[in-house]
Amino acid sequence: MQKNSAFTFICLASFLVPFMGSAINLSLPQIGSAFSMKAVSLTWIATSYLIATAISQVPFARLGDMVGRRKVFICGTAIFSVFTFLCGLAPSGTLLIVFRGLSGLGSAMMFGTSMAILISIFPPQRRGRAIGINTAVVYFALASGPFAGGLLTHHWGWKSLFFLTGIFGFFVVAGSLLVLKGEWSESKGEKFDFAGSIIYAAGLFGLILGFSRLPHALSFVCLLLGIAAFVLFVRYELKVGQPVFNVRIFSGNRVFGLSNLSSLINYACTYAVAYMMSLYLQYIRGFNAQHAGMILIVQAVVQCLVSLYAGKLSDRLNPAGIATTGMGVIFCGLCGLVFLSPDTPMAVVLVLLILLGVGFGLFSSPNANIVMSSVEKKFYGQASATIGTMRLVGQSFSMGIAMMAISLHTGNRLIVPELYPQLMKSFHMTFVVCGILCAVGTYTSTFRVKKAER
Repeated sequence: MQKNSAFTFICLASFLVPFMGSAINLSLPQIGSAFSMKAVSLTWIATSYLIATAISQVPFARLGDMVGRRKVFICGTAIFSVFTFLCGLAPSGTLLIVFRGLSGLGSAMMFGTSMAILISIFPPQRRGRAIGINTAVVYFALASGPFAGGLLTHHWGWKSLFFLTGIFGFFVVAGSLLVLKGEWSESKGEKFDFAGSIIYAAGLFGLILGFSRLPHALSFVCLLLGIAAFVLFVRYELKVGQPVFNVRIFSGNRVFGLSNLSSLINYACTYAVAYMMSLYLQYIRGFNAQHAGMILIVQAVVQCLVSLYAGKLSDRLNPAGIATTGMGVIFCGLCGLVFLSPDTPMAVVLVLLILLGVGFGLFSSPNANIVMSSVEKKFYGQASATIGTMRLVGQSFSMGIAMMAISLHTGNRLIVPELYPQLMKSFHMTFVVCGILCAVGTYTSTFRVKKAER
């Protein structure tokens, strides 16, 4: 009974972040209008959150291994809830971006520990099913986000979205304090690697910021500094006795490495789709936030249903083959979006969204099952953080692709009807780049299938 209650609140926490991420896309036009925010500036509402979460997830996962994952998980949920609520009180676009970034720190604490707690609760033979249910909850959040976000924004304004999510987060904190009894601290008493954490954060920050600012000259400097910091990080972590991240789990574990690479590529080629489709439906097609949300909900509902089945299936069949099939289906959906136009029939748009939903549902939970099952128990926390980091880095790169496309075609200007043709070009550029990435990801994922068959 206690195990089921703990699992319930982990799933509720897993609901919060993707719900906020998908719901806020429907509020962007209203937020932009309220604060007179320009096209590129709007993307920072999502990007600030992603950067903050990405650079801190691995250090917080390590901290959870040392002081207890329960403590870090609950503190993270509280931080996320407080700053999400404060977003609704933000008096300016700049402060809204800052609060979103701070809520990202809470999200890093939640997701750096939640998967490791879940894996610790369930035995291997039930792990795929549990991951599948948890993934389905994430997709249900993605499904309800556009609908609820559009409904709340249309009737009560964009601030209501932040207020309700923050209040729901406080409920999850209270419940988690009651039902989570274990601490799951396999590295208790070890020292925290502050130097490694700083180098890691600096490297990831440089890569994400540099990629998001392309094609500006300064972006290449950031990218080079980020790469240099990561080289230094790997060399440092190999020498330190108690590293913030044990890079040796990549050496000799080809399945772990390829599965994380596939996850990175998958999120890089899919995350910006929801953002761009929200702009397309509201600006190009003229739908209000509520109607646009009802269209975007289709993809997430399909993801939710398919991921439930895929999670169970990955306990019995080769999960690498299922995940690779999913990436192939996503590629087909992205190819269709490349030909999107202001006159594309809505039936065609819905079919493409369904394709993306099926593909992502087939990919996500089997891929997570592969990653978590390919490491020893003592590395669950770091493996969980790696999954989250790959997701967030991929999402950041995806938003970087969208920002680059918008910068090249529209510049940082207010989105007005005269810019709609240029906005369409930015959509096409984004989907072309994402399609190419997905093709590469599908190819690299096939190596896992061959290894499993051997």
